Amino acid sequence: MATLHLHSVLPNPTSFKSTKATTSTRRRLLPNSVRCVEATQVTGETQRVTVRNGNDSLDICRVLNGMWQTSGGWGRIDRDDAVEAMLRYADAGLSTFDMADHFRLSHLVIGMAELLHHNSLSKFTFSSIKKTRTKGIQKLSWRPVQGVLTEDNRRAVVKNGKDSLDISRVVNGMWQTSGGWGRIDRDNAVDAMLKYADAGLTTFDMADIYGPAEDLYGIFINRVRQERPPEFLEKIRGLTKWVPPPVKMTSSYVRDSINVSRKRMDVASLDMLQFHWWDYANTGYLDALKHLTDLKEEGKIKTVALTNFDTERLQIILENEIPVVSNQVQHSIVDMRPQQKMAELCQLTGVKLITYGTVMGGLLSEKFLDTNLNIPFAGPPLNTPSLQKYKRMVDAWGGWSLFQALLQTLKGIASKHGATIPNVAVKYILDQQAVAGSMIGVRLGLSEHIQDSNAVFSLALDEDDIRSIQEVTKKGKNLLKVIGDCGDEYRRA
Repeated sequence: MATLHLHSVLPNPTSFKSTKATTSTRRRLLPNSVRCVEATQVTGETQRVTVRNGNDSLDICRVLNGMWQTSGGWGRIDRDDAVEAMLRYADAGLSTFDMADHFRLSHLVIGMAELLHHNSLSKFTFSSIKKTRTKGIQKLSWRPVQGVLTEDNRRAVVKNGKDSLDISRVVNGMWQTSGGWGRIDRDNAVDAMLKYADAGLTTFDMADIYGPAEDLYGIFINRVRQERPPEFLEKIRGLTKWVPPPVKMTSSYVRDSINVSRKRMDVASLDMLQFHWWDYANTGYLDALKHLTDLKEEGKIKTVALTNFDTERLQIILENEIPVVSNQVQHSIVDMRPQQKMAELCQLTGVKLITYGTVMGGLLSEKFLDTNLNIPFAGPPLNTPSLQKYKRMVDAWGGWSLFQALLQTLKGIASKHGATIPNVAVKYILDQQAVAGSMIGVRLGLSEHIQDSNAVFSLALDEDDIRSIQEVTKKGKNLLKVIGDCGDEYRRA
């Protein structure tokens, strides 16, 4: 017989000092003020009971299926397996399900409800759907499952409804082609891209504003078409971003902008278009996303996604039924903001996170271990835009001394596993809630870290590793309070 897990959301009665009503309480509970009459009435079917208040009534199964266990901590929930299990419970007569908006995967019930609706079954009850309000944002019932991650060790699927895309879990970031990291030679860069792809690192992330990045991808993808078998081409993914100025988002403007990226990347359909918006006060981002969705329906974009959107705006976008599959955000051991607000919404809706800044431009590496940047010329120079950017994050988080303590901890973990500090830094983030992939920047033709990137897939962090990392990070400042939510670093002076 299957074990049925029951859960009550009521506090433990032992936490109350007394359950006796005071005189004032009894006055408030006089019969004339009470409208909850005939609270329960057992039907002829002993398995079911009717709850009633005046004209309102609902019959439910007397043993309820509690769905708190979908919220995390009981093991990974596979959407399809979960719905199949729900059907088995219902077929056995246990047809009442209890959930809440904050039970992260309880929205699975919506998919099951659709199945049952088509079969005109009347005995199924989805009861006790609870609502919460967080800082003025009301959590609503979501439409059928927004997305689900299925993965092997190296690849992940970002998905929303019928839109899906599989990507490598370690993504090659091409911000470094935009200048400031050294001169990029076109042929050497494309040769390097082929080496990364041949090694299984087949997903490249770029943007319309990353200098020649989209053009390099166009040359690269043509070489793949000419020099590699068709099945190899099927694994290549080009994720790009669109970062428009704050102009009116007309259909023609959006279309023309996306056509530029399609031409530069030499593809009929963009694998993923990640949309960025500067000013939330200008709600034109919703217009832009609706036009992007139209282009997706036309086949010019395979999946629509976001970059650097905060939790509140992500919820608004989903409530407007825009099928985004992911949000690319800054996320590292130092910057855990995405896990404080964003990840919960992602778990509820299926939207995934693609992270950047995960090795903090190289700060999270042996190169900066046992250095003192407060002494001029005492450590490696901060000679790239990414090193300068993430050094500011270190300063906001807790300063160089605390960062050195973190590097020493990571070095100990890396030595234990025969790995490197960047391996540990990336794996720690890949193991976080809702993370589908993490970015590692590539300096194409200038330096190479293919072996180090691939080593991430064979690394498994244990509980002692996690505990030792958290003992250091808890000493740092809460960047959500210092900076704001995901992407706010680009919107606050």
